[in-house]
Amino acid sequence: MALAFLLDQVLGDPRWLPHPVVFFGHLIAFLERHLNNAQQSATARLARGGLLVLVLLAAVYAGTTLFLFVFSFFHPLLAGFMTVLLLSTTLATRSLADAAQAVSRPLLADNLGAARQAVSWIVGRDTAELDKTAVARATVETVAENTVDGVTAPLFYALLGGLPLAFLYKAVNTMDSMLGYKNERYLYFGRAAARLDDLANWLPARLTVPVMLLAAVLLRLDAASAWAAVRQDGTKHQSPNSGLPEALMAGALGVRLGGESRYGGRVSHRPLLWVAGRTVKTGDIQSAIRLMRLTSVLFLLAGLAVKALLLLVGSVVLS
Repeated sequence: MALAFLLDQVLGDPRWLPHPVVFFGHLIAFLERHLNNAQQSATARLARGGLLVLVLLAAVYAGTTLFLFVFSFFHPLLAGFMTVLLLSTTLATRSLADAAQAVSRPLLADNLGAARQAVSWIVGRDTAELDKTAVARATVETVAENTVDGVTAPLFYALLGGLPLAFLYKAVNTMDSMLGYKNERYLYFGRAAARLDDLANWLPARLTVPVMLLAAVLLRLDAASAWAAVRQDGTKHQSPNSGLPEALMAGALGVRLGGESRYGGRVSHRPLLWVAGRTVKTGDIQSAIRLMRLTSVLFLLAGLAVKALLLLVGSVVLS
């Protein structure tokens, strides 16, 4: 796991390496086209959405297990190398930092047009009319939310069950991003995927809080306000999990997150996180990146330590 983490830091998201999320996306799209029928009842669409979840997870787990078996048949070292390489694709520490930097650089150069374009690649909201403050806020919110989705949750499942479980998590996360919308097409069909994603992120999001607080302390950010923000605003977000890292990030940086955004031309009012904070500035993007990266390192170290302790206890009990 440590090697996969280091590989992610070095490679990021290399284009030459086939990304499993792309495969998951194609499979989800194929299943959705054949299962999602707008003419059916809500109950039928709920059931068919649940069937898609079961088929996808079974296919991903079986495919991953078979893949590793084939490589181990040729040589165990080859299987180990492929495991490390593929595990690195489940992590987004480097790519998330790079994407945020791609927004920060044009903002610092007063190139708002380029910053709007860069932020449009990492957020779902309308970006064409965002000012500098709104672009910076959107970037910080994305870094905070994806600290769990793209970093600590994949690490958690990789440490718990290796590549098969890490791939299952990424499949669940991809399903939610494609089907978890509350519109006419996906309100019922995508509900199972959305609920499963909430469940999969529940524990990692809560384990991330103490680790991120420690990272805030080490970076000399406002850890006291971060903890206060989590207690005060962590459950206000529409997601049962995203509000925790976003509120913590807001308090640690001393900024106010949330508020008005536009999605498809429609105004969305999200709860304000850490109302006592100031408006987000361009420089806060760098602080958010540092907090995310240190959190990822500490989470990995804590996970490896717990795993080593459990192995030690197990060996003592069995001896």
